[in-house]
Amino acid sequence: MIGTPPNLLVSEAMTQNGYEAFKLFDFAPLGGAIMVIGIVFMALAGRFLLPKIKSDRGRHQSQRSLRSRYKLQERTFMLRVPLDSVLVGKTLGESRIGASTGLIILALVRFGRSETLPSRQTTIRGGDGILVQGRPDQFRELQRWSDLVIEREAPVLKSMVASKVAYAEIELAEGSPLESELIRHAGFRTRFNVSVAGIRRGNTYRLTNLAYIPLRAGDRILVQGEIEAVAELEDFADFSNVQPVTDEELSERYSTEERMFVVRLPKYSGLAEATLEKSRLADVFDFRVVAIFREGELNVMPRGKEVLEGGDLLLIEGQHEDMDVLRGLQELEIETSVSANRGTLESERLTVMDATLDPRSNLAGKTVGELNFRERYGLELAGIWREGGPVGADLADERLQIGDALLLLGPHDRLKLLSNDSDFLILTPLGQDPPDTRRAPLAAFIMLCVVLSVMAGYAHIAVAAVVGGSIMVLTGCLTMEHAYRAIDWRAIFLIAGMLPLGTAMQDTGAASFLADQVMDLLGDAGPWPVIMGLYVLTAMATMIIPTAALIVLMSPIVLSAMADMGLQPETAMMAIAMAASASFTSPISHPANILVMGPGGYRFIDYIKVGVPLTIIVFITVMVLLPMLWPLVPVTP
Repeated sequence: MIGTPPNLLVSEAMTQNGYEAFKLFDFAPLGGAIMVIGIVFMALAGRFLLPKIKSDRGRHQSQRSLRSRYKLQERTFMLRVPLDSVLVGKTLGESRIGASTGLIILALVRFGRSETLPSRQTTIRGGDGILVQGRPDQFRELQRWSDLVIEREAPVLKSMVASKVAYAEIELAEGSPLESELIRHAGFRTRFNVSVAGIRRGNTYRLTNLAYIPLRAGDRILVQGEIEAVAELEDFADFSNVQPVTDEELSERYSTEERMFVVRLPKYSGLAEATLEKSRLADVFDFRVVAIFREGELNVMPRGKEVLEGGDLLLIEGQHEDMDVLRGLQELEIETSVSANRGTLESERLTVMDATLDPRSNLAGKTVGELNFRERYGLELAGIWREGGPVGADLADERLQIGDALLLLGPHDRLKLLSNDSDFLILTPLGQDPPDTRRAPLAAFIMLCVVLSVMAGYAHIAVAAVVGGSIMVLTGCLTMEHAYRAIDWRAIFLIAGMLPLGTAMQDTGAASFLADQVMDLLGDAGPWPVIMGLYVLTAMATMIIPTAALIVLMSPIVLSAMADMGLQPETAMMAIAMAASASFTSPISHPANILVMGPGGYRFIDYIKVGVPLTIIVFITVMVLLPMLWPLVPVTP
């Protein structure tokens, strides 16, 4: 009975409605038969319906096979910081070496010593060597920044453009769809034709590193755009207040003086033929391209889809320190030949590991950039495997999903610490310390006592389980931390929220109404067609409704239907418990389905191809065995 939540819930529903609850092993004969049938099906037919999985995806994957699976094809380079570089004195985070290209900073080398996976707060010094790893195209992107020629500041051009553009401070309205969106995902340039120049929240404000700030209701967002576009912001319900900002107010509120620079794009630049959006000038450097000079024409506030051409003059507005970052990246000396000894050293210090999000994780739906793995866990997220293949190269924008397989890079000790984090399940063996088995006999004895007390009828399964768990903690077999982490709180609150709904269905007559509909449709054919119909309805509903919640909804309907036919409900309740537990047709049907989706490289269609025939086979098995194991019994007066 304790195998799945549906078993416990149907038993509880029986008790609440005055029937005898199922015993601990009442589900074993039917469940055992389904297990055998399922194993035979997968061995003989099911495995041929799944995608071909290469041998390097096996459980005991080598470091090289993991990198190959995620198609990293990485190379290691050394970036040397000149003694007089403008990056000297800045932190690694401020330098944006990783953010600009997605390169992984493996180590900081200084005076012959190396710091593995240095923090973003590490200060750069002249002569430092920054050991980075990435794909060749990422290094080419770094080299593209060197193509840009920073010519001069342009106060005259700034005055010309000032007559066509304006600043405004807008307040994000309560309930706006933009709430919780990152600034870079909010689409200000495409949706509202304005660029974000800063954000003020309470008494604090920010003008740089804006891309990964999540928006909140009440935020005051400083935007820049053409005068007409700024005026039209008042027409959008997303903003509750729009106030124009003059240059004097800008300097007073944000303590800054915006500067305009002229940046020339050489004729054969790597940025030529790229769109303004793909150039990532806004995301990486917080630049705002306010105009493009091309063949004597001035294009004010160009859109993100504007294609850059060699010879363009870009009028860029931003902070002086942001321009220093661009200059600093251009000054970096790229050493393509890294000594084998250093590469070996870093390989020994760093390990790659396959992990996946726990089905109960709160990280699902958040972007990689928002989570900031380096600062949060001391690790680097090097790749994501989803639905049979690696995701795109720009991981910072990817929102994590339950079932994603994550390739993490970091020191062995930090990876082992992550194995204790409740948000992740580790898929790659890390040579963890063996479990402490000194109290294993005591734990086994406590478990045996719990089972025997339930079998003998001395205690209800819920009471026996709580008492047994408490004794486990009190005797030191289990720590409170491990016990707390093992509880699926979301499932508990889901069931707690659905139970009143089940009661309401009975009290309001909704369950009786739905049962009558089933009886009108199938009642004339007899009780077994009704049970079959309830089974099929439950099995189909598992594709869109969590199984625990589904049982809470279906139980009153089944009880009412059986009462209308004058039959005991045990047979039908056993049928819907099997239907809910044998949920194979969708990755969301059961947490186990989601859990194997990423690591196994499965797609949604794979669950359909394997799950539908398996569900049909299980249905036939249940309908054949159910009359023998749980025959229909009339209600006695």
